[in-house]
Amino acid sequence: MACKQENRAADGVQLIFVQENGPKLVDGNLDFSFYVNLCRHCDDPPCAEACPEDAISKREDGIVVMDYDLCTGCQVCIDACPYHAIAYDEYKTVAQKCNLCHHRVDQGLIPACADNICPAHCIYFGSSETKPLPPDPREQ
Repeated sequence: MACKQENRAADGVQLIFVQENGPKLVDGNLDFSFYVNLCRHCDDPPCAEACPEDAISKREDGIVVMDYDLCTGCQVCIDACPYHAIAYDEYKTVAQKCNLCHHRVDQGLIPACADNICPAHCIYFGSSETKPLPPDPREQ
């Protein structure tokens, strides 16, 4: 919801979503796992290479952004993304992807999805070495 509100994504457009894997039997126990799916901001983004309008580019800080003013809605980038992390907005007739809330990052903030919104603290922003630990429930 934080992503949808921050980016004003249209109904049906998901820039981040959770996939469920399970239930499955593991060592006699039922197991569930959940995966957050969003743009991985690839080192060499295939979506940018595929875009005939050069509407997708990689910033110096590694964030892969889409210029919606340049996007013609051809959807070639959607097919090029190996993570299925680009959506199509039928109302605006453009492709949309996670821009890692670069407008927030540019102001020294963190992306909306990582801003203490995730109740399980599964989404964070920064290197894995600086990943914050979830709060200790005993201290609350």
